[in-house]
Amino acid sequence: MTDTEPDRAGAARVVGEAEVDALVRGICFKTGPPRRLGVELEWLVHDLRDPARPVTPALLAAAVDRLRTLPLKSLLTVEPGGQVEFSSRPAESLASCVTEVSADLALARPALRDLGLVLAGYGQDPWHLPRRVLDTPRYDAMEAHYDRINGAGRTVMCRTASVQVCVDAGFEEPGPLGFGRRWRLAHLLGAVLVAAFANSPLHLGRPTGWRSSRQATYTRMDPGRTLAPDEALEPRAAWARYALDAPVMCVPSEDAASWRPPAGLDLRGWVRSGRPRPVTAGDVAYHLTTLFPPVRPRGHLELRMIDAQPGEDGWLVPLAVAAALFDDPVAAETAYRSVKALADTAGPDPAPRNALWRNAARHGLADPELHGAAVTCFAAAREALPRLGAPPRVLAAVDSFTARYVDRRRCPADDVLDHVIGKESRT
Repeated sequence: MTDTEPDRAGAARVVGEAEVDALVRGICFKTGPPRRLGVELEWLVHDLRDPARPVTPALLAAAVDRLRTLPLKSLLTVEPGGQVEFSSRPAESLASCVTEVSADLALARPALRDLGLVLAGYGQDPWHLPRRVLDTPRYDAMEAHYDRINGAGRTVMCRTASVQVCVDAGFEEPGPLGFGRRWRLAHLLGAVLVAAFANSPLHLGRPTGWRSSRQATYTRMDPGRTLAPDEALEPRAAWARYALDAPVMCVPSEDAASWRPPAGLDLRGWVRSGRPRPVTAGDVAYHLTTLFPPVRPRGHLELRMIDAQPGEDGWLVPLAVAAALFDDPVAAETAYRSVKALADTAGPDPAPRNALWRNAARHGLADPELHGAAVTCFAAAREALPRLGAPPRVLAAVDSFTARYVDRRRCPADDVLDHVIGKESRT
């Protein structure tokens, strides 16, 4: 959703540790009746006729320039590897969100086809090595930070794409739509969404052994910014501690050519030391944009675990299912009771490194426990969608996905694997 950036008023004001803690708590969960919905669609950009042929940086730049001339309602941004992202405006209903984003995609697709390009729905690029095409201080610093750990960060920066569903944080009070319950639901249901929508089983055209290689890659990244916060703590306290303890990735500056911070610096240490310069409220807001856990609180809850989906309408299904399971009280209660049983498998380790999330990424819905939860959750979502005013097109997409995948213990990655295995058997 495009109006969820932190308030930058007074961004130049120097802040101390107590004020940083208060700022983070104020930004993270804005409570109230759940009424708004958004979606952020990341897409890989592939050659229309030969998707395994790399698209040149010059052609990617031309494509983005073409898209920027269109009267889009969504915010258009570009990821470091040339992935394009459409971020919807906050919508008052599922139907209005679908209508607006669909209209934007209907403008974008023919504009790209004229250049011989197509929006490709894969969670991770099946054919290409990571290649950064954006040269900015932010991405220079980000790449340098990740490279000190391993190659997973470059992969996520340059080769991955997702469907990120944004739902309101919920009521301050307890109950099915309370923000505490929704926070807990997101971290258990998230594994079910990983399994159902896994769609990244290849690396350089070969199976990786994971249905969601994208999610597997996240397990190898910087744990201080890609694992879930401590669920034993109250959500606001957990997120504030998480943000303060996270390594600083960038020290933004209008003057310096490099935004790289001193090695080993976390936000708490930066605030306490005042080096390399005092921390401002704007620095805190910027730091929060460099944290990438599977569920990110940005006033609303940003669900980041879903792979990009195949087909022109594939993105409709995770959007609709997540909206129903979070915003319809009956479906939310059904979903919570179903996924609560998965907590034993998850254990105390944070997502996405715990056993539950690893099973989801590796096996998809072939995992019996996740399949059982998916059957219950998809049925609850389908029952709730008419109550949310879902249009017939959305209902048909959910029905088709359920019959093709959920009922058959499959996910989109299985179609990709079938194609690769069938192609190998014919050669």
